[in-house]
Amino acid sequence: MSHRHLVSGPQHIILHHMPAVMAGLGLVLGAVMLISVGVGAVAIPIDTVWGVIQSKLLPGSIEGDWSAGRENIVWEVRAPRIILGALVGASLAIVGAALQSVTRNPLADPHLLGVSAGAAFGAILALLHVGMVLGPLTLPVFAFAGALGATALVLMAANLTRAQSADRLILAGVAVGFIITALGNLFIFLGDPRATHTVIFWMLGGLGLASWDQLIFPLLALGVGSAYLIVRARAFNAMILGDESATAMGIPARRFRLAVFIVCALLTGCAVAFSGVIGFVGLMIPHIVRLVVGGDYRRVLPLSAIGGALFLVLTDMAARSLMPPQDMPLGILTGLIGGGAFIVLMRRRAGAGS
Repeated sequence: MSHRHLVSGPQHIILHHMPAVMAGLGLVLGAVMLISVGVGAVAIPIDTVWGVIQSKLLPGSIEGDWSAGRENIVWEVRAPRIILGALVGASLAIVGAALQSVTRNPLADPHLLGVSAGAAFGAILALLHVGMVLGPLTLPVFAFAGALGATALVLMAANLTRAQSADRLILAGVAVGFIITALGNLFIFLGDPRATHTVIFWMLGGLGLASWDQLIFPLLALGVGSAYLIVRARAFNAMILGDESATAMGIPARRFRLAVFIVCALLTGCAVAFSGVIGFVGLMIPHIVRLVVGGDYRRVLPLSAIGGALFLVLTDMAARSLMPPQDMPLGILTGLIGGGAFIVLMRRRAGAGS
């Protein structure tokens, strides 16, 4: 079967102008990130933000008349935070899009498949019971191991219950996610009470711990993971049609699904390690993208990544503005926004189907 049914009308035009579309969205994302640096409990003019960034990237290129305090807020606090938000948003959204294809379930995302719960468990273990034994690599390594372990448990549970079809994996994921979350809560209960508050705040999701020296980890994970997923976009199109159809088209369905799960565990583990648990991005953004551009994964994957980055940067901007001087945890906002938006999407789909 051909993939042409996935492309029609304006969507066909978008596909053939993808470089221009991606460049335009990239400029929008960059502008929003720049504006976001100036927003918060201490408002900073955009020309000051740009001047500080220019002076850091090109030393000696500009004479600054801003205070050391503002320079520190722009460069040391907000800039790495916003970059981390874009990386995490892109990672979670592209993971959600990939999982929805290989499971053929529109509700699949890192949380419902237990991957985020596994990553959170690994990070809790490192923070409360093991310590930073690997230095700055400790959190991403433990979170990735937890995410990978959760993925293995989901596959084992699916085999044990003989629910081997892709669309039943989501049920195994929900069950495994509940078990791992319960174990994570137990480890929090057994951990040092003085550190519990920090861990609970981290579990609510946030970007407040972002720093320049740690950005390399989510950046590398996103670069490697998204490159693999986007290169295999045609395979994702085949997987939507079912395992038998994908196999007939030369795609080893089970092996490909396993590879996708591993890549998604890497991306989710790195995201959770540095931002905590942030829900609904991987569930909601791919749905919105498909609503606009159709189901061809040559568009869905890259546009989901940019959409997720843009969404999380905007959400973080709101989180820093709603309750100054405190930052509202991102997980609360994404849950409120994502839940409401998903209800609207379901209503629109139901209306279209009636």
